[in-house]
Order: sequence, then C-alpha cells, then structure tokens
Amino acid sequence: MIGIIITIIKIVILLGFLILIHELGHFLVAKLCKVKVNEFAIGFGPTILKKQGKETKYALRLIPLRWFC
Repeated sequence: MIGIIITIIKIVILLGFLILIHELGHFLVAKLCKVKVNEFAIGFGPTILKKQGKETKYALRLIPLRWFC
C-alpha cells in the first residue's frame, strides 16, 4: 500500500515538472513577444502566496496540479 502511495506521489511530481516546463515556455515566449502576462501561477484553488512583479502577478495556489500563465 505504501508503495502505491509513493508511486502516485512520484507521478504527481513528474507531471508537475513537465507542466512547469510547458507553461514556462508559454510565459517566456509571451515576454519575448512583448505580450502582457497578467498572472503566472502554480496550482489552482485558493491563493496561498502571491507576489506582484512589474506587470505580472506570481502566485502559489493550494492544489499544485496545474500551472498557468
């Protein structure tokens, strides 16, 4: 049973990393093309932590299974 839980945690971490790379690509290309990015967030649900940059709000949300910009 513990092995299954550890496997699920590993999969969630791996998927989170792959999604990070994907969304970071969108973010960097938007910045390079002078497109305004309102928010870049890790996760979904209620905001746990946030920081306002010059034009972009960076946020950490409760459930870290989705990234978006």
